[in-house]
Amino acid sequence: MADGKQRFLRDAWRLAWPYFKSEERWVARGLLTAVIVLSLLSVALNVRFNTWYKEFYDALQNLDEHEFWKQIAIFSGLAAVNIGVGVYQVYLTQMLQIRWRRWLTRRYLDAWLSHRAYYRMQLDANATDNPDQRISDDLERFTRQSLALSVGPSSFMSAIVTFFSFLTVLWTISGSLDIPLGSLGSITIPGYMVWVALIYAVGGTWLTLKIGRPLVPLSFAQQRFEANFRFSLVRLRENTESIAFYRGEAREHGIFDTRFGQLLENFWRIMKRQKLINWFSSSYGQIAIIFPYFVAAPRYFAKEIQMGDLVQIGNTFNQLQTSLSFIVNNYAEIAEFQSVVQRLTTFEERAREIATRAEEPQAIDIDRSGEGLSVENLALDLPDGTRLRSDVTLDVEPQSAVLISGPTGSGKSTFLRAVSGLWPFGKGRIRLGSGTALFLPQKPYLPLGTLRNAILYPNAADTVADHELAEALDSVGMGAIGSELDTEDNWSLRLSLGEQQRLAFARVLLLRPSLVFLDEASSALDEPAEARLYKLLRDAPWHPTLVSVGHRSTLREFHDKVFELAPAA
Repeated sequence: MADGKQRFLRDAWRLAWPYFKSEERWVARGLLTAVIVLSLLSVALNVRFNTWYKEFYDALQNLDEHEFWKQIAIFSGLAAVNIGVGVYQVYLTQMLQIRWRRWLTRRYLDAWLSHRAYYRMQLDANATDNPDQRISDDLERFTRQSLALSVGPSSFMSAIVTFFSFLTVLWTISGSLDIPLGSLGSITIPGYMVWVALIYAVGGTWLTLKIGRPLVPLSFAQQRFEANFRFSLVRLRENTESIAFYRGEAREHGIFDTRFGQLLENFWRIMKRQKLINWFSSSYGQIAIIFPYFVAAPRYFAKEIQMGDLVQIGNTFNQLQTSLSFIVNNYAEIAEFQSVVQRLTTFEERAREIATRAEEPQAIDIDRSGEGLSVENLALDLPDGTRLRSDVTLDVEPQSAVLISGPTGSGKSTFLRAVSGLWPFGKGRIRLGSGTALFLPQKPYLPLGTLRNAILYPNAADTVADHELAEALDSVGMGAIGSELDTEDNWSLRLSLGEQQRLAFARVLLLRPSLVFLDEASSALDEPAEARLYKLLRDAPWHPTLVSVGHRSTLREFHDKVFELAPAA
């Protein structure tokens, strides 16, 4: 258990510290310093308020009207300062949080997109689930909870400062407790209220840890179930037409019910555990209100202290035990924070592992200094190590066209992934032309935004003139939408798969890659339309090299040779 706590603290520090030594370090440290100063000032004000309570209630007991109004004036000044401190403590904390989150988000996006980690993360058996949620939600929780637990109004730092600030006060005002021992005399315990507060808080913390320990794995699981359920809803929105054609509403509802059921079942476990914690913490907090008065009352009724002293003892005791009960009061937040740190740490570790592997010599060696395409003794494996193919050797001359054919499951698409550098499982040597390569999958990717952005992806939208865009659209039979270049829409939903494939061919005409890979890129088109598009590529003035994967026999006439991928033995 101690090792687990040390690892959690080490991981949290490793996630947090880079920002405070980054290019934004001076602003970050300045804001953090300001928040800490305001937090310390807040504690100092609490100490002053504690003294005010004694003076105010003594004035009431003594019927001292002049002192009463004096204390009202003092309170007004203290309250004004306290309000200002509270407002700016929250404001500057939020400023630091959003800047920190912005920096972390950029860093995590870089890690996710670099070395195609977003693709490789999903290939392993122990895939990193829902990386999008870790970036969008967990980073927000991490920055917010880090500041709340470390330097916020109810933070660990505030608890430590409060403890030492009120320790001396309580030691002084609580006096000594004499415990008679009969014939043995008595024992005098100086500052006995301090020891009572320590015993009370330590006992409460121990019980809270005992009761609340299962919350950490439950919180981790809950975040995963929430993300899975949200992802299933997004999948429905992205595939509305296909689901509608299949009339798959009942099946989708079943998927939603299953995923929401997992979420619900885990939430019930959290509720039950949280109920136990709330029973204890609420009882603990309520008892703490009257406990110091119960202990100090005998001295008050013996007229050893005044009402102001009694109120001050009660308030000081509560301040001290609250500071000592940091874990009791924040356990649910700490449990959630631990799960957030764990999820972000596993994301970072996986991204770092992918980056490290990418820098190492690759089993599939890709050389981009040649021309055309040459594949030598390429072996392809599945992620679990199972050999898919071991006999791929292929030469494609520059400006020629080769059709890769073979039955389903023979590894045609995996071969294209390996050529593109996406597929790391296997070994062999691939030599590509030094020019630009463009891959056209069966379902083209159309980003959110304008039609102009969709056509020119992944290039910038301002790289091609409007008349060239219109000509390319007209060439592939999509001239009807040429007037909507600056219209924003969800084009992957608005356009049919055949129209999307036409758009992908227009993308080739505009970007002019020297090497084009087509993976069933015309499967949704009729044969005349397919012939028209392939003819555009074969007659293109820059004469690109074409490597196609397809099943239709009509494709053969548009290629110089056919490479058969027989089923693996």
